[in-house]
Amino acid sequence: MDYESNLDRALEEMPDLGGSDERLEVPDAAAQKDGAFTRLTNLSSIADALDRDPEHLHSAIQRELGTAGQYEDGRARYNGTFSPTELDAAVESYIAEYVTCSECGLPDTRLVTENRTQMLRCEACGAFRPVTKRSTKSQQTDTPDIEEGKTYTVEITGTGRKGDGVAEKGKYTIFVPGAQEGDVVDIYINNVSGTLAFARLD
Repeated sequence: MDYESNLDRALEEMPDLGGSDERLEVPDAAAQKDGAFTRLTNLSSIADALDRDPEHLHSAIQRELGTAGQYEDGRARYNGTFSPTELDAAVESYIAEYVTCSECGLPDTRLVTENRTQMLRCEACGAFRPVTKRSTKSQQTDTPDIEEGKTYTVEITGTGRKGDGVAEKGKYTIFVPGAQEGDVVDIYINNVSGTLAFARLD
């Protein structure tokens, strides 16, 4: 299975958090190659659909892609070459962290700061939770939790919609075809894209 297919499959297999997100209609990422950069031409439209500040979304996408970039006039530019699928995966990760309520699964939330801590408050069910900030600098300087071409032992803690096992290691969500929830397995990392990783049983 090639890299793009792996990314498409990962998006399909994002765990269902419960509830309904039917009211959340997010445009697909519109990517344009521009020399050594990739432009996301509809970032402001995506941010509007999520009811979030576009610069906040832009910063989070930079973190997920592990790159630097600029935001101006509703468009973003990122250093490097990224496919629409990779940008969509970064947006999906943002939605899971900064938009979706962990209790009811609805997107009817807002970001607030309480006692210097960023919180996600749900206006549908009243739940609230802290949002964990992840430093881009620390990700660039610290040893990564996983690396391509290496083997790790992980516990499968979930199952994707197509039946693949899902594990978590540090900031990474790892998709492991053939593994079942509850298994403790040795895996070989094939690809890493931002905070998404794709592995096989070793």
